[in-house]
Amino acid sequence: MPTTKLTKAFSFFDKENAKDPNKEVVSRESIPKELIYGQRMSQTLTKYTSEASEALQLATRAQHLCRWEIPRDTYPMDRVGYLKWREELKKFHAEKASGILQKVGYNKETINRVSFLIQKKKLKKDEDTQILEDVICLVFLEFYYSEFYEKHTSEKVIDILQKTWRKMSKKGHQAALKLSYTKRGLELIKQAIA
Repeated sequence: MPTTKLTKAFSFFDKENAKDPNKEVVSRESIPKELIYGQRMSQTLTKYTSEASEALQLATRAQHLCRWEIPRDTYPMDRVGYLKWREELKKFHAEKASGILQKVGYNKETINRVSFLIQKKKLKKDEDTQILEDVICLVFLEFYYSEFYEKHTSEKVIDILQKTWRKMSKKGHQAALKLSYTKRGLELIKQAIA
């Protein structure tokens, strides 16, 4: 059973993410985007592994904590601007999460670990960081990919899929191939990983 601290932290994260002015319609209900994203991350982690540490569970839920507060268009709209924005976001999410975890009563060690994971340090070398990255990729593929490929050229979609695939582990690849896709969605994935 999750500890009361974990449950408390989740509810604080959700309360923050519920302030997202951007909405997504889920089952005809308009829900704050980052709130549903955080919940999808937790659900996907639970399906992906039954052995996630508490720090990993926390980092997974806080992955996009208050993301709308640093909009993409506040950085130059080129590759360098995008990478700078992503780096700033990682630090921002880690700091936001750390403040909440402190309030909930987590020790320094756990807070540092969550911060380390949110910043995706040592990808491919740290097992929890890799699981988090796999979950991020799986959530994208299951919930956001079809909308993404509708808006972009096949070349761009294939490029993004290849980058996504490179970040994932073998276990992540297997899980990704078990998801259900439209005919076109699957076709693009096959081209990307061929």
